[in-house]
Amino acid sequence: MTEIVVIGVGYVGLVTGSCFAEMGHHVTCIDIDQEKIEKLKEGNIPFYEPGLKELTERNQKEKRLEFSTDYKKVEKGDICFISVGTPEGEEGFCDLSQVKNAAISIAKHLKEEAVIVNKSTAPVGTVKMLKKLIQDHLEDKVSFDIVSCPEFLKEGSAIEDCMKPDRIIIGSDSERASRILHRLYSSFTFNHDRILIMDIESAELTKYASNAMLATRISFMNELSWVCEKVGANINEVRKGISADHRIGYHFLYAGAGYGGSCFPKDIRALIAMASTHECDTPLLKAVEEINEKQKKGLLKRVAHYFSNKGGIQGKTIAIWGLAFKPNTDDMREAPALTLIHSLLENGANLRLYDPIAMGNAKEILGNNPKVRFCVSEYQAAESADAIILVTEWKQFRFVNLHTVLSRMRGNAFFDGRNQYHPKEMAAKGFRYFGVGIPPSSTDLIRELRSIGEKKGRRYDGIRLKHDTSLLD
Repeated sequence: MTEIVVIGVGYVGLVTGSCFAEMGHHVTCIDIDQEKIEKLKEGNIPFYEPGLKELTERNQKEKRLEFSTDYKKVEKGDICFISVGTPEGEEGFCDLSQVKNAAISIAKHLKEEAVIVNKSTAPVGTVKMLKKLIQDHLEDKVSFDIVSCPEFLKEGSAIEDCMKPDRIIIGSDSERASRILHRLYSSFTFNHDRILIMDIESAELTKYASNAMLATRISFMNELSWVCEKVGANINEVRKGISADHRIGYHFLYAGAGYGGSCFPKDIRALIAMASTHECDTPLLKAVEEINEKQKKGLLKRVAHYFSNKGGIQGKTIAIWGLAFKPNTDDMREAPALTLIHSLLENGANLRLYDPIAMGNAKEILGNNPKVRFCVSEYQAAESADAIILVTEWKQFRFVNLHTVLSRMRGNAFFDGRNQYHPKEMAAKGFRYFGVGIPPSSTDLIRELRSIGEKKGRRYDGIRLKHDTSLLD
């Protein structure tokens, strides 16, 4: 059994500490937030993550997991993880103040030889900076090693990611520290060693590079969806065609409403900022971010176009299904739904909102607004709605009773921000369906273009309409 101390009981710290405890180690999680610590002792988790509450309760009961605000607990730690927040600062740079404060607090209480592990996402050079900072604040002459071990947890599946990782990255310049971390993590990779040991700088950059690659794939597909809509192709069919190539694969190739959350947006901007300090331009990364911001506004453009012949968005009632930035989390940081909500409100819409988990966070963010109604189900949200917009692809939305949904609506427009439904099936059920990168059916397109064409004094016939979508720009 290893004595482990985790500094910072946010998302990464709590999941990491609980999983180490589950593997039989004794873990002390330390945070300066007294209220948070007291709630955790009572079994109250400050965010939603499937299975985490049961995991923390079980390991507290077995005395393998404890929570404290007392940094003296560091004295007994064999391995000390830093997992505090690195929020975005000015011009995209990481704010490292919490990481520095955690390192100083560790230094003041370090009594025995230990390995210090930085798990907080931070720029290249942070570990070496922390090493000097700790050396400068040590109150006793204590030997220590410090390494980088970036986290790769996905919100909504973080426990499985921690217990069955794709890989463990250890950045170290110490054979001793590498050996200790390899032994600690070997229980998570028992069937197949997926532990990669490298230099510190490469480990620090790997975290950013991983998120940047995933974000790039998303933005690539979103940009390609714009082309599909212009030429009459279907992004879903294109995705199947390209992902069958084993060099490309299937993951993160879904067009949609854009990415959000606490990692991708912040890490892309931090990587751009970090590169700029070394006079390195990153046009591809800048494009990834620009495409994502444009894509977040794409749903509003579709809604505005649809209602342009119906008096505009002003006064329309619109239901939004899904508020969190992704399913299985209550995290709304930089969620595409927020961009859409604010824009719709600015255009005078009345909103009916529903999310299975994130309603509490949504209410805190949006406050009391007479134009916003928080609903208890997707069906209640649909009542008297002129249109429904699906933004987050929660599983429960896949098999809703669409006949019931349509019967409760005032209109019949359905904007699918995640391409969760089949256009032909939606049309057969009576909806005017709009996906991302999916061309309207020929009947819908003819009707739409004739209506606009008449206003512009232009006539379109069925033959030309197949590819002429210029009026929809």
